Amino acid sequence: MNRIQLKRSRILRMALAGTDSTAQGEKGETFFLRAIKIALVVALYWFVSITMVFLNSYLLDSKELDAPLFVTFYQCVVSVGLCCLMNFFSNLCPGYVDFPSIKFDLKVSREVLPLSIVFIGMITFNNLCLKNVGVAFYTVGRSLSTVFNVLLSYVILKQTTSFYALLCCGVILGGFWLGVDQEGVAGSLSWSGVIFGVLASACVSLNAIYTKKVMPVVDGSIWRLSYYNNLNACVLFLPLMAMFGELGRVVRFNGLAELHFWSMMTVGGVFGFAIGYVTGLQIKFTSPLTHNVSGTAKACAQTVLAVIYYASSKSMLWWTSNLMVLVGSFGYTWVKGLEMKKVQVPQEPHTSVTGQKSDPGV
Repeated sequence: MNRIQLKRSRILRMALAGTDSTAQGEKGETFFLRAIKIALVVALYWFVSITMVFLNSYLLDSKELDAPLFVTFYQCVVSVGLCCLMNFFSNLCPGYVDFPSIKFDLKVSREVLPLSIVFIGMITFNNLCLKNVGVAFYTVGRSLSTVFNVLLSYVILKQTTSFYALLCCGVILGGFWLGVDQEGVAGSLSWSGVIFGVLASACVSLNAIYTKKVMPVVDGSIWRLSYYNNLNACVLFLPLMAMFGELGRVVRFNGLAELHFWSMMTVGGVFGFAIGYVTGLQIKFTSPLTHNVSGTAKACAQTVLAVIYYASSKSMLWWTSNLMVLVGSFGYTWVKGLEMKKVQVPQEPHTSVTGQKSDPGV
């Protein structure tokens, strides 16, 4: 009887592992193939994210067309068009293209509207920050998202944060202020860019909080949410562009009939749409914690590439500010990961968990 139980147990273990006794030699190959897939997915995320930042910087830095709202508006139009296109292909080839069914619902659009306003603030301030500070300082200029996560989680959700997580936020704040100081010393500081970066960071945190609240409205589909967000944004951007005089500047723009201009604008919109896909893909093949670590490392590589590409000369303290921001961000991710693991550890029947407070780290 014991031999039968042992045999069954061994078979069960092999079934759960997805192998059998004859496939032991292929175990290394399976691991190797999975490692290659993960490496390719991470590389794709880095490529799309870094390319999108440099491309947006190029589009926003145009001396002939000073219309950042129009650039952002057009990217939202492209995102809506791509959602509709993906929906069409998913209906045409259901076995090959996996995309949720999208059908406009005015009630859903109204319920998503508060999030869409925050979303507009996020992408607009993000692009304005990039336009004013450039790619090299962009990581530091937009580094306060983690700090706002902690602050807004406490103010809105009444979530407390551990001492070590707060310590990491302190390192990020120190790096931010040092970076601002060094940009001032170098004579390249743009206070408007810094302010836009702070506002963008706040909107990123608000966007995360409101997204959790709105998700049930779109049946938990991030693509449906992207569709309604971008569609609402397309409508809301029109009066904003008129208010800031961008419609007139766009009409008077000499390159409006040039194929190159619209090609670059469309490519920027495609990359803006693709970043949502590759982000989800990286989380799927790794984990949310690994995704955050990858994003931190990507920001480091992005800064180095920007300094090399633009042939900039930076002081040791400037590099120290970037290092502080990256170390603080990595440390915060690591601390939150450990805290989440502790929450997820199964408790013994006699162990009391009274007084434990979850901190999802929004």
